[in-house]
Amino acid sequence: MRRVTGGGAAIHRGWMLRGGQYRAFDAALRRRGVELRTDAERYRRAHELPGWYDRLAALTPRSVWTTGVDRAAFDAARRELGAGPAVLRDHTKSLKHRWHEAMFVPDLADADAAWAVARRFRELRGEDLVGGFVLRRFETFVSAEVRTWWVDGDCRLVGAHPDTPRDEPGEAPDLAAAAPLIAGLGPAFTTADFARREDGSWRLVELGDGQVSDRPGTVAADELIAALLGPGR
Repeated sequence: MRRVTGGGAAIHRGWMLRGGQYRAFDAALRRRGVELRTDAERYRRAHELPGWYDRLAALTPRSVWTTGVDRAAFDAARRELGAGPAVLRDHTKSLKHRWHEAMFVPDLADADAAWAVARRFRELRGEDLVGGFVLRRFETFVSAEVRTWWVDGDCRLVGAHPDTPRDEPGEAPDLAAAAPLIAGLGPAFTTADFARREDGSWRLVELGDGQVSDRPGTVAADELIAALLGPGR
C-alpha cells in the first residue's frame, strides 16, 4: 500500500478479500487519493451471494442462507428450502472438489445426514468460512460452466470456466434476460457463470466480483485486459 502514489480511479486485481478487509483497503486507498471503481458496498453485493441473490433469483437455483454456522440455523434454512437434493456453500465459496463429502446433500429431509455434510464443510473451510451456510436447490446441468465478464453492465467476454479451461463453450449462453439484471446490480466489474440445465435453459450458477475472479489458463492476460477495456482502448 505504501507504494501507491498519485490519485484517480483504480481497479483491484488480486486475491479474494473479506468484506471488512475490502472496506479497509478501500478506505486506505481513498486516503491516498485513489478511488476504487468498485467501492466496498458494491464489492460485497457482487462477491457474496446474499448481496446479489434477490435481484437475480429468477435466473438461479432457489437459495436460502444463514448468518451463523450452528446446527439450529442450518436446520431452519434446511426446513425453509424443503425436502429434496441441495448443494451447500458459504456466502462466497463452495468446496466442489469435496462434492460428496462437503457439498452435495442428497435429501434435506434427512436432517442428520444433511448436518453431517454441513459440519464437514464447516470443518474444512475453517477460518476461511464467510458469513454462514448457503443451501441451494440442486439442478442438473448438461454443459460445462461458461464464465462471462462484465463491465458497467456490458458483457465483454465469454469463455471457459477456470475449473474447466479446455471446455470451451460450444455456444454462448443467451444473456438477454441476465443483462439488465446484472446491469441493475451496480458493481462496475463482475463475472457471471452460466450452465445449461437439462431442460435447455441457461442458468446462473454464480456471480462474482471481477476483481477477484480467476481467469481460465486458456485466456491470455492481455486478451482479457483488451476485452475489458473495450473497443479502441
